[in-house]
Amino acid sequence: MPRLSRITTRSGDGGQTGLADGSRVDKDSPRIQALGDLDELNAALGLLMAELEHREQQALITGIQQQLFNLGGELALPGTSTIDAEQVLWLEQRLKQINTALPPLQEFVLPGGSRAAAQAHLARAVCRRAERSLWGLSRQEWVNSESLKYLNRLSDLLFVVARALARQASTAEPTWNKAP
Repeated sequence: MPRLSRITTRSGDGGQTGLADGSRVDKDSPRIQALGDLDELNAALGLLMAELEHREQQALITGIQQQLFNLGGELALPGTSTIDAEQVLWLEQRLKQINTALPPLQEFVLPGGSRAAAQAHLARAVCRRAERSLWGLSRQEWVNSESLKYLNRLSDLLFVVARALARQASTAEPTWNKAP
């Protein structure tokens, strides 16, 4: 059975959209803002995926995209939880694994280094926005605390992925140099 039989429903023409529980909310509500930021993050990860050549890296990003859809499901169905401490731990383990192979930072890293690294930096910035949106929603409604942790760890992971991708491309990581 198809999930969507029609794409154009016209039901949102009045400025509201439907949630998975059948309720209607304003399109500019904090919940829909957070959903939109998650959607943009997933799209940014899709761009990053298009740059990746190694299966292990592709599997990492695909796994994250799947979890972000689960997180979107949480937001679409208020009161549900799909992200748990296990997914947060999984991110922490990947983060540690990748970061261990990198030299310690001596300066602040600027986004760039290679196309893939720049895409990872962009995804990190979008992830930070999604995290801020989710925190904003949590000030008004219940939000799964593990989902907040997940986005926080994910932005850290995307930072070290960007560093690793720059090094993989044999490109120096661009760093901030304080102007005199």
